[in-house]
Amino acid sequence: MIRILIICFLFISTLCFSQTKSSFKNLDVFELEWAVNPEISPDGNRIVYQRSGFDIMNDRKQSRLWMMNADGSNHIKLTSNEVSESNPKWSPDGTQITFTSTTENGSEIFVYWLATGKIAKLTQLEKSPSGLSWSPDGKHIAFLMTVPEAQPTLVKAPKKPKGAKWAEHPRVTTRFKYEADGSGYIQPGFKHLFIVSAEGGSPRQISSGNFKFGNPQWSKDGKSLFFSGNLIDDWDYDFRNSEIYTIDIATGKTTALTDRKGPDHSLTISPNGKQIAYTGFDDKVQTYQVNHIYVMNIDGTNKKQIQTGLDRSPSNLTWSNDGKGLFFQYDNTGNTKIGYTTLSGKTSKIADNLGGTSIGRPYGGGSYSLSENGIIAFTETTPSYPSEIAVITKGKSLKISNLNEDILPFRTLGKVEEIWYKSTIDGNDIQGWIAFPPNFDASKKHPLLVENHGGPISNYGDRFSPEIQLYASAGYVVFYPNPRGSTGYGEKFGNLLYHNYPGNDYDDVMDGVDAVISKGYINPKELYVTGGSAGGIMSAWMIGKNNRFKAAAVIKPVMNWISKTLTADNYFGYANSRYPGQPWENFETYWKFSPLSLVGNIQTPTLVMVGTEDRRTPLSEAKQLYSALKIRKIETALVEIPGAYHLIVNRPSQLITKVDHILAWFEKYRENE
Repeated sequence: MIRILIICFLFISTLCFSQTKSSFKNLDVFELEWAVNPEISPDGNRIVYQRSGFDIMNDRKQSRLWMMNADGSNHIKLTSNEVSESNPKWSPDGTQITFTSTTENGSEIFVYWLATGKIAKLTQLEKSPSGLSWSPDGKHIAFLMTVPEAQPTLVKAPKKPKGAKWAEHPRVTTRFKYEADGSGYIQPGFKHLFIVSAEGGSPRQISSGNFKFGNPQWSKDGKSLFFSGNLIDDWDYDFRNSEIYTIDIATGKTTALTDRKGPDHSLTISPNGKQIAYTGFDDKVQTYQVNHIYVMNIDGTNKKQIQTGLDRSPSNLTWSNDGKGLFFQYDNTGNTKIGYTTLSGKTSKIADNLGGTSIGRPYGGGSYSLSENGIIAFTETTPSYPSEIAVITKGKSLKISNLNEDILPFRTLGKVEEIWYKSTIDGNDIQGWIAFPPNFDASKKHPLLVENHGGPISNYGDRFSPEIQLYASAGYVVFYPNPRGSTGYGEKFGNLLYHNYPGNDYDDVMDGVDAVISKGYINPKELYVTGGSAGGIMSAWMIGKNNRFKAAAVIKPVMNWISKTLTADNYFGYANSRYPGQPWENFETYWKFSPLSLVGNIQTPTLVMVGTEDRRTPLSEAKQLYSALKIRKIETALVEIPGAYHLIVNRPSQLITKVDHILAWFEKYRENE
């Protein structure tokens, strides 16, 4: 009898547990956590990483350092501090960890001692440090820090009466690049190389001149630093170019090791200190080019490209411990991977599913690190979870963290599946993904929501995305494609938008819409479209080209390439690589590819959304679409997100309100059916 009662109790408990599952909801965003920047100790026994999440009370991202054994055990918070912590780096002997952390006076460099668990603040800096790098003997730490410059003035203000309250003096700008999306106006100054003792003390500036230096890497003997930068006099106009340099720590003498036209960056020093590996390409001035891997001697001689045969862009190079090859990461068909190549070019895949650190939409990202005994720690993601810590030991991958076990097991997520289809333009194979509503019923007809990715030199993939899950939870089948111009499909495919954007990428998206409809579970009268940045451009282009969509949400778009090109923070970067010449030299082409040129065709009710501080696709771009639609009496609404830059979902409440507004707009027109 007792056994029967126990069985009944367990059955009822299981039933109750299953009944508590619900679909993913907007406030669940605040519960998500994800791993960033895993750093494995030299001996391969421990992993320190940034544990990121959202603070619901302050509506901000937060990041704390945590540590665990390489098997996932002994998972503990590194410090007792409740402030932002990031950029952990193990000392060469594995006894200390340096990191940056916020203080009441700004970001500073700290050290943690593994044996005692104690921490110490090493610096009192004027600006925030970055690019931390231990010297080989563990006695010093190199880093980057901005050295401020005086603000230019044209006139001297007259002396005001005592106690008078005058307006602020005008801000004068004479620089080529003077603002950046995400931070706004750039205070005058240059990033320079510094060294500080690992026992604390005053930092010493190593570099000089009005140039911006890159992240430092130490030479094997500790006498010099290597970095990527551009130290020519006209560096700001030559913004696509960079070289590898070495700087003598004692004298400050700087020597260029590369000299071609094109970027050379992402350098790493071989274990024996005799070679440098780096990535780059010979700049052909086009929309997209893949990076290649190069190796040269420490003095810049004997440069050679490693012929991997992989038509993908490698990044994050790491030498193997024996110095016979290099690990790297790359995107391939919507999935970020870890690869390995020998110096002779024999290439193999080491791991799939790197990423999950881009919380919002299903973009790439992520990182990995290598221990001295060959264990790799990396961030792993799937459509079912954001980035977790995983390790690769003896060729086998194992996820060792479960940061969302308190939320995701209690949610029914939308299933995600891959779709391939043929372009009707040229027969290219196009990839996309379909996310289904929870408890999807294929026998019924469902609305289709198209989500276009940004970039356009970027890609979506099989990665966790709260925005996609929220759309699916609202009852939509979500289609998100990688049309031509997307990365991870080779240089030719990525460069198909050269001097032709928007172009046949529109056809690729619409071919995908038809491919999904042909599966039989979509109501062809219930089509909706959205996307941000380049995805906003595509969404506006689509409704200017056809009237198949019941409603659209155009997020932070470019509507007018002439006005955008000369007002955005990257205003100088479009001519020739995107379109031939400058806007005043080629007005017709810039206008031809502007979605505003099609606005007279739009019949689709359209929501327009933008951040008020957006420097990449300025507020004026969104207003041009809104104003044009109002003049034409097309149903529209303008949603301005206060204080938001181009990353409109930088704060969790902004992610929620973005999705809520889009869904509310779409539901308005579903209800009119």
